[in-house]
Amino acid sequence: MLNVGEIVFSFLSFRRLFLYKRCFKDNKILEQINITIYMGLKFSELNLPQEIIEGLDAMGFEEATPIQEMSIPETIQGKDILGIAQTGTGKTAAFVIPTMKKILESDRSKINALIIVPTRELAKQIDQAIQGLGYFAGITSMAIYGGGDGKEFIKEKKALSQGADIIIATPGRLLSHLRMGYTDFSHLQVLIFDEADRMLDMGFFDDIMKIVREVKEERQTLMFSATMPKKIEELSKKLLKDPVKFNMGISKPAAGVSQSAFVVFDKQKIPLIVSVLKKNSDLDSIIIFTSRKNTVNDIHRELKRAKINARKMSSNLDQSEREQVMLDFKNRKFPVLVATDVISRGIDINNIGMVINFDIPSDAEDYVHRVGRTARAKTTGEAITFISPSEQSKFLRIEELIEFTVPKTPLPEEIGEGPAYKPKKHRGGSGYRNKGGYKGNKKRKGNNTGGGKKKGYWQNKKKNNGKSES
Repeated sequence: MLNVGEIVFSFLSFRRLFLYKRCFKDNKILEQINITIYMGLKFSELNLPQEIIEGLDAMGFEEATPIQEMSIPETIQGKDILGIAQTGTGKTAAFVIPTMKKILESDRSKINALIIVPTRELAKQIDQAIQGLGYFAGITSMAIYGGGDGKEFIKEKKALSQGADIIIATPGRLLSHLRMGYTDFSHLQVLIFDEADRMLDMGFFDDIMKIVREVKEERQTLMFSATMPKKIEELSKKLLKDPVKFNMGISKPAAGVSQSAFVVFDKQKIPLIVSVLKKNSDLDSIIIFTSRKNTVNDIHRELKRAKINARKMSSNLDQSEREQVMLDFKNRKFPVLVATDVISRGIDINNIGMVINFDIPSDAEDYVHRVGRTARAKTTGEAITFISPSEQSKFLRIEELIEFTVPKTPLPEEIGEGPAYKPKKHRGGSGYRNKGGYKGNKKRKGNNTGGGKKKGYWQNKKKNNGKSES
């Protein structure tokens, strides 16, 4: 007689319900399915120092997000971590909170933690988070990035030589200090990489390895990334020891984002963006993304002509100007920010009501990061994308990546008729290349696909005017 059946059992730990289902035959286990359900861990249940709890209370943090709930207990136990999580999921606090706990239990005369990030904007954001969360604990931190003056360099040198609890640094700037020989990482306990995929995309692999050689091997290493390409797997094998891995779902916009798209000719984009902004004039926080610095200037100029209160942000601005623009935007001193992808990661501004993609980013993952500026921390928001004929194949790739067909909205009557949405499927390999261009409306009279002599906004631009900005 065959003995076939299944057993389902569970137990509750750390407010996490662990479910196990075992299927067996002849008393031999054929299959075991493990499911973990996270049930809303409160920070007060983590046995954190009172000073950190007070900082969390002051910042309005009560209940951990899933990435925090998964990683903080494991990090406190001293394990290496590989966390895959999108922007807006709370991953900064996921590594800052347990790192502060370790620091409070250590000798604080030297640098205890080093956080490596790809951009100055992210360095500043993390530094601000540490100042808030660590206020009552007296945690000291220093953000180190390029673009500052001599006074800033002296402050950085002092922190690196005499000690701060936490250093947050971009790779290039940190290497400039390391070459001078005064940096002291002899007491470093925790090495953290945030937005690791972005750093590799920017070509920082060699710089990362140079930095790693300057810190002691006996350390805890945490790596967080928005995506999990093969190169991140390879880097994690080099830097992490038997890591605990968490994957919060790759390449999907947050559930609170309402996505839509307009299929347009290039010459219709400026009139359309003016129309969209005027119809949403009640929103006090909108970001318009474009891939090119010169296009930022073009959009900003046209919005000024339309009497729309907008400011611009790109790497053409010096550091003090960039900081002032971001501060004013955060404080709602103007409603519309036109920016390159330089801010698609590494800014933390609550309640951004709308994101507009003026063009399609070169990397499909960057779409997720752009859209991720809205609907952060369980809020809601809207993301609108403009798709020109030459960008249709790119957008199809994005829809395949996020496993969602973005609704195509009819153009407003005053904008006129747009092209049909007939994207060409990409043929594997790397990408978005659509060498033949768009030909779907070639024979249709009266339509301008942007390549003729018909005058208009885009025909006034010089060919290849401006390069893509990462």
